[in-house]
Amino acid sequence: MKNPQCNCCDGYAHYLRKNGFEIEVKLTIDLAWISSKAGVPANFQGCHTMFIDGHVVDGHVPVKAVQKLLSERPDIAGIALPGMPMGSPGIAGGKTEPFTIYEVTKDGKAPAVYSTE
Repeated sequence: MKNPQCNCCDGYAHYLRKNGFEIEVKLTIDLAWISSKAGVPANFQGCHTMFIDGHVVDGHVPVKAVQKLLSERPDIAGIALPGMPMGSPGIAGGKTEPFTIYEVTKDGKAPAVYSTE
């Protein structure tokens, strides 16, 4: 799900398709509400939200972390890469620092680091 005005989300969808995922893009103006309802705290939200196999993936999360989530199937709500970091999938520019991906808990506890890339 993405905001209708966001073009980088289309770049992220293309990136996922290129890496073997089937993606259906849905437009919404309620993205913050959808992310919140999925358990993603406001300060950990990205510009789009994906649901895959019972997990939420919020933001420009690299495919390696998505694949890790799908293979390990941890007991969490999902994962998030907050904001729109330079060089992340779908965002132009070079990577300026490691991407810290956070796990989104089911119980509302503060997200902890899931992986760093």
